[in-house]
Amino acid sequence: MKEFIAKHHEQIIGVLSGFDRLVFRGTLRGIAYAEGMKRYLNARPVLLKDFGTHVEAVSARLKAASLAEARVLGRAVTYLVSSKTDKDQTARHIMADEGIARGLVCVLSCVEPCQSFEIRRDREVQKLVLEPRLRKRLFLYHYWVHPGFGFMHARIQTWFPFSIQVCLNGREWLARQLDAARMKSVRQDNCFPWIADWAQAQRLMDRQVRANWPRLLNGLARQLNPIHAELFRAYPVSYYWSTYQSEWATDLVFRDAEVLRRLYPRWLHHALTPFGSPEVMRFLGRRLPLSGAVPKRFAGEVVSHLRQREDGVRIKHGGNGNSVKLYDKAYTALGNVLRAEATITNVADLRVYRPAEGDPDGELAWRVMRRGIADLHRTALRATVRQLTPIAA
Repeated sequence: MKEFIAKHHEQIIGVLSGFDRLVFRGTLRGIAYAEGMKRYLNARPVLLKDFGTHVEAVSARLKAASLAEARVLGRAVTYLVSSKTDKDQTARHIMADEGIARGLVCVLSCVEPCQSFEIRRDREVQKLVLEPRLRKRLFLYHYWVHPGFGFMHARIQTWFPFSIQVCLNGREWLARQLDAARMKSVRQDNCFPWIADWAQAQRLMDRQVRANWPRLLNGLARQLNPIHAELFRAYPVSYYWSTYQSEWATDLVFRDAEVLRRLYPRWLHHALTPFGSPEVMRFLGRRLPLSGAVPKRFAGEVVSHLRQREDGVRIKHGGNGNSVKLYDKAYTALGNVLRAEATITNVADLRVYRPAEGDPDGELAWRVMRRGIADLHRTALRATVRQLTPIAA
């Protein structure tokens, strides 16, 4: 990355590197498996024969509490017949139509598959048993114009074990940071072709990595379910937060659009011609044998392809759920954005230098990256290293 910037420093007027899309998942690990759920029922106490009645009552209370703010504010509560409906677009239409500039925008609900539990009678042992099952249950999607994060959403499963997913965007967050700092900027879609002080903007983005993520995410969880503590008074459980998907984007802003348009096809050609599957796997963190060949036990798929987008042409190298991408994001009179992006959804291929789990002061070694938010800052480091190396020489 540094070599690329140095090579084109006369044309690059600004660089901004940080989170783009972030998706977190919250799990009540104390009740996310059958034995834990049984302990919860024993603590209440609830017999297995009364399981259905109990969970329906708890689910009804959660839904009522989760929708209470929307009812008070008069915000839209809309049921979607299909889970494939574009929820972000639906929420943005509601936000525009109703002129909502802050706070809760709406709550969208739909039925989706999820991991839950059911009671069945075991004929061999002649008794009821509690088992995990993939079910279809109602989810509530809350959309906000958050004071810190900007436009974002989070969803909660309204049936045990009440899993949560939070989706936000680092550039949306940065826009709020720039406003708070009274720094002038120009935004186009999800990028900034011009910022008055690029160095200060980068310092603001760096704060995102160091954020107190447990506090921020637990605050959002309380908005989704304000009565969590009451529901679990007899058997206290708290959310464990993991990073389901992270995107780290580096925007290189070129002064002259014609220069970027002239150079970009060369980089696309370079990105496709000299690199095969082993090189792509190595860029994405996969260990290879000394021969450099693809391991025979590897059962995944490595993909490299071009795609014509509305805002430019994208080159992507991907494998096992992780990818690196490059595309010309925006052309404007003030600046022209070349975006390099690394997406991580599968941490199993990545190694980070850290102590062993449960021993924070122990010996450091190269270990598998954890999905928990404890390794989120390491995700940022790994993504930064991988962005431009295989694409733009």
